[in-house]
Amino acid sequence: MEIIIAKHAGFCFGVKRATLLAFEKAADGVATSTLGPIIHSPQVVQRLEEKGVSVVNNLSQIEKGRVILRSHGVTATEMKEAHEKGLEVVDATCPFVRKAQSYVKLLSDEGYDVLVVGDRDHPEVEGIVSYAGREVVVVASVEEARSLRRMKRLGVVAQTTQSYETLEAVVEVCLAKVQELRVFNTICDATSVRQDEAKILAKQVECMIVIGGYNSANTRRLAEICLELRHNTHHVETVDQLSEEWFNNVKSVGITAGASTPKWLIDEVVERIKAFDRDKKD
Repeated sequence: MEIIIAKHAGFCFGVKRATLLAFEKAADGVATSTLGPIIHSPQVVQRLEEKGVSVVNNLSQIEKGRVILRSHGVTATEMKEAHEKGLEVVDATCPFVRKAQSYVKLLSDEGYDVLVVGDRDHPEVEGIVSYAGREVVVVASVEEARSLRRMKRLGVVAQTTQSYETLEAVVEVCLAKVQELRVFNTICDATSVRQDEAKILAKQVECMIVIGGYNSANTRRLAEICLELRHNTHHVETVDQLSEEWFNNVKSVGITAGASTPKWLIDEVVERIKAFDRDKKD
């Protein structure tokens, strides 16, 4: 059985940076917490907890010590509160997310109505929206964009893990609803590269395995993209979720992984698939 791993499967720049920061801080003995999971990988979060880095849902749970701000970013209010409490703040926000936050603030300050293309309940989007000085509209699809009211001046920003196709389609709808439209393409290159690779790979193989947290938006999108092209597509979080029957009569398997998936998880999946193949030959 041939196993093909996507070139850019696994950690992106922002996630790798945040993870390295967290493990580095975990080693110095200072009481450390992350505000929300550092990345959307329960396995990485668990390893950090084993090293003494706890996860808190809000700053009221921390009285002193150090707080690491997750790669998805936090709200402007949370950022202010962390500093006001006198905590040591380690900002692990992905630079691409921070750029989206700054663009929302810029558009708001210049008097634009602001639209964010993304998942309303995702922590990254909640953070991005908070940097505007006015109400922000969030849409996740073309259908939602069609219900928008007419506006004079509109600024558009995207969640960094959104698909370019969705952003483009929403912008096209907005063109017919506003007099002035300003768009910042804040989609991370790592996201689009992974999605393009997944499309190519899913057409080449007989089975696709997508590895990553079920709470990871970019991993779910990879799985959706692959499933559209290859019915035998499976999204798994860990090696134990693999089923041998998926690989019956399969000669080629493609593997990709979300931007929050560590290499060791990918390696475990590859080894298990190889073991399935060896068992069939014996």
